[in-house]
Amino acid sequence: MAFDYVVCVRNVKNGQFGAEPGRTQFLQIPALNSELPRPGKTGHEITRTEWVHKVLDQAKTGVNSKTGQPIGDLLVFIHGYNNNQDVVMWRHRRLKADLEAVGYAGAVVSFDWPSDDKAMLYLEDRDDAKATARRLRDDCINLFSSQQVRGCEVRVHALGHSTGAYVIRQAFGDADEVSKIKNRPWRVSQVILIGGDISSRSLDHRDSKSKSLYRHCVRLTNYQNPFDAVLGLSNMKRIGLAPRVGRVGLPDDAHFKAVNINCGNYFATLDEGQLTEGEDFVGTFCHSWHIGDRTFAADLLHTINGDIDRHRIPTRDVIEDEIYLKTSF
Repeated sequence: MAFDYVVCVRNVKNGQFGAEPGRTQFLQIPALNSELPRPGKTGHEITRTEWVHKVLDQAKTGVNSKTGQPIGDLLVFIHGYNNNQDVVMWRHRRLKADLEAVGYAGAVVSFDWPSDDKAMLYLEDRDDAKATARRLRDDCINLFSSQQVRGCEVRVHALGHSTGAYVIRQAFGDADEVSKIKNRPWRVSQVILIGGDISSRSLDHRDSKSKSLYRHCVRLTNYQNPFDAVLGLSNMKRIGLAPRVGRVGLPDDAHFKAVNINCGNYFATLDEGQLTEGEDFVGTFCHSWHIGDRTFAADLLHTINGDIDRHRIPTRDVIEDEIYLKTSF
C-alpha cells in the first residue's frame, strides 16, 4: 500500500485533530483520497525514527558512486492560513501527483500546522504561525540537519504557500538562535514560495528577517502573481501590512540567491470557469492556482532539480531581464 507522510502539530480534540497548537505527531496515512489524518497510535501516528526511515527511503533516487550514500530529493510542503485538513491533504496529494506526472521521483511530505478554516481568524493564525515556526525548527530542521551531519545526501527542499512562507522564514531565523542547530553546517537546497504572504521588502539582502533564510538555502524562488487579490492591500484582514512578495515580487535589492518568476501573463491565460473547484484546485483561484497546474509543476521540477540556469529553464521566458512563466508550454 502507498502512503502519505505528514508532520502534524495540531492539537487533538474529541479524538480528532483540531485548529490549535498541539504535540508533534509523525503520520503515515494510506494514500487514499478519502483518508484524512487520524491522531495517535490507534490512528496514523508512527515513531519519529520509523517515519524518517520510510520518508528517506521514499526520497531515494540513486546512490552516490563515490560515497556509497543514497541520493534523492525530499520536498516539504508548508500550507498557509485558513486550511482545514481536507484542503491540506487534497493539496498534498495533488502536488505529489502533479510532480510525478512531470517526472519527479523523490518524496513529498507535508508539515500541517494549526490553521482554522475561517478566513476572519487570519491574525490569530499569524500568531499560531509564530509558534508553528518553532516546531518546524525543533521537529524538522533539527531532525534533517542532524541527518546531514551524519552524511545524509538526500536534498531537502521547502515549498511554502501563503502564510507557509512566513513559517519558513521564521523557522530559519529561530534555528540560528539554537546553538546545536546553528553550529551544524546544514542547508536546504531550494526554498520555493507560492502566494507568499510576507512583505516583499523583508527579502531584501540587507533585511535581518531573512538573513538566516538566505544563509541556509542554495536558492530561493518566488512565484509572483500580480492578480492575487487575496494578497491585495485592500483586503480587509490585512490592512496595514506591507505589499506581499507573492503579489508584487521580490524587491530590487533581493539577495543574489533569490529569483523571481512573474506568473501574471500565464495566469491571465487561465480560465477559472473551465475548471472545477475540488477537482482542479481548492481555495481562491488567484491565490491557489499553482497546485493542480501542470505548467507550474513542470517549472517547479526544474527548480527542484537545479541543473539548468534560471534564465534557461524551458518553462520560462526572459523579457527585458525579467523572468516570466511561459504562456504556452
